[in-house]
Amino acid sequence: MLLRFLVLFLAAALLASSPAAAQTGWTPAKAENLLRWIERAPGEGITLPAGTDTRLRVAIDSGDRKRIAPLAGNAALTLMRAWRGRCCGSERPAWWHIDGSVDDEALWAGLEEALAANRLDLYLRSVRPSHPHYEALVDALERETHAGRQAVIRANLARWRWLPPRLGKRYLMVNIAAQELTLWENGKPREQWRVIVGKPVTRTPVFTTQVSGVVLNPWWEIPSSIAAEGIASLVQRNPAAARARGYVYQNGRYRQMPGDNNALGRMKLVMPNPYSVFLHDTSNRKLFAEEDRFFSHGCVRVDRALSFVETLLVGDGWDPAEVQAEVAKDETHTIILSQPIPLYVTYFTAQVENGGGVRFREDTYRRDPVSLAPEERVALARADHPPVLLGDAATGSKSCKS
Repeated sequence: MLLRFLVLFLAAALLASSPAAAQTGWTPAKAENLLRWIERAPGEGITLPAGTDTRLRVAIDSGDRKRIAPLAGNAALTLMRAWRGRCCGSERPAWWHIDGSVDDEALWAGLEEALAANRLDLYLRSVRPSHPHYEALVDALERETHAGRQAVIRANLARWRWLPPRLGKRYLMVNIAAQELTLWENGKPREQWRVIVGKPVTRTPVFTTQVSGVVLNPWWEIPSSIAAEGIASLVQRNPAAARARGYVYQNGRYRQMPGDNNALGRMKLVMPNPYSVFLHDTSNRKLFAEEDRFFSHGCVRVDRALSFVETLLVGDGWDPAEVQAEVAKDETHTIILSQPIPLYVTYFTAQVENGGGVRFREDTYRRDPVSLAPEERVALARADHPPVLLGDAATGSKSCKS
């Protein structure tokens, strides 16, 4: 009996000392608003602790603010943790190197401020993923009846929750599974390019970085693992033949000179990251015509690379003719962007298409909870969504890590 009393006392003391219990801004109406968000959570692939909704419902019906406050506060925290990928869904795996989580202290501070200013709804929306593709997947999950596709949609919703809630006004996003690169501006896709990504044995990592510039006519600093595949022996055995292909050995490392044969093509992005992975052009552009483009050692090769560079540089006063003239010099030139652009390299197998529907991509890296057969990867249409027009995605790549 004494032990049970101590357990109950400690539990009550812990609840009373929690930030939720200290909140005084909860009213039945605000808690009712929170409850509506909680009731919609399963539709986002979120599984909140059992009884979260029913306990809050009973407290609201009682009208007792002292009873409502701790329950509402803790329920709000749990929901916000879920939206930031910290609970109640798939756990963020080691291969996902983008952390969009927010700590409890920041969540509590925002919640206290929102309650005091009567802006609870706006605050909750700011924590929840706001990307239109997240909303499209929520819509798709509601309408999907196939269990396997439901599981894949839930997994992809969780991946969106592992991203920051706001990605920026202008940013780049690579979807490895779709082998696509998209430039987003003001919440809409502006243009899209095909890309070549890493083979299953040399996977392109999921990560984020800032693109601070563009290198035209880059040198290729050849990784030792790639040099060992044949370049090193060619340079040592026949230096003249190697040089004709641009390969040289300088200062203890193998390099390839700028030019048409360069594996990086005519451009690469300045994008520091711990994985030695870059977005760049290529000298082998015919591979872009392939439907499945998992060919590289990990880097991302970009189709229509100079058109891509021209699009990035237009805000810095460069026109296409100036870019082409600079490339024609065959000299390495680094252009620093006036405003760095966030880059997110992601992995989404439930891909939202231009018309708002969902296409299920092959899980080449085997990261989904279930494996869909080709006939199960059918597109899920969304007829009520207007089409989004992108720039032409033509076809036409070898890499840094290549």
